[in-house]
Amino acid sequence: MAARYAELLTTVGIERGLIGPREADRVWSRHIFNSVAVASLIEPATSVVDVGSGAGLPGIPLALARPDVEVVLLEPMARRAQFLEECVAELELTNASVHRGRAQEGLPRLVDAVTARAVAPLAALAEMSFRLCRAGGPLFAIKGAKAAEEVAELARIGTFTAVVHALTDAAGEPATVVEVRRAPKQGRKAP
Repeated sequence: MAARYAELLTTVGIERGLIGPREADRVWSRHIFNSVAVASLIEPATSVVDVGSGAGLPGIPLALARPDVEVVLLEPMARRAQFLEECVAELELTNASVHRGRAQEGLPRLVDAVTARAVAPLAALAEMSFRLCRAGGPLFAIKGAKAAEEVAELARIGTFTAVVHALTDAAGEPATVVEVRRAPKQGRKAP
């Protein structure tokens, strides 16, 4: 099924402008394998929303790698949502569904965790993501070279905690996933 998804990305995905034509040669290494790296951090039997799913990254590779995980592909743009629906049907992903909308609008129900890749800076992503997630649930953001800078900005804000996971993807390449959680609220001290 992953091979069929790669084919969809490099044909229909390019035709519809979901990935660039120069990405075809790197679809496995840069997109699919990199997206699967987050799978090792997701708890069993978890519900996940993939914010700004776009071409289905990391949501579709996650659903393929982890059939025990329920994945909601959240995408506001109609043409992208249509592509995602076609992929879910073509790949017969019974553990994935598409919801057309924006993270700021919420979902019909809360999920256990959030994933994202190339959506927004970490601080903005955390703010929009936690309205979708049950209390205490994590955001797993696949980030690149600027991960440390974004984590530092998040620490400055002080409402979130972050752990950087330096992983190795299926191709043996490094993958950086930042796990973000809301910082515990500080209680009032007794007099």
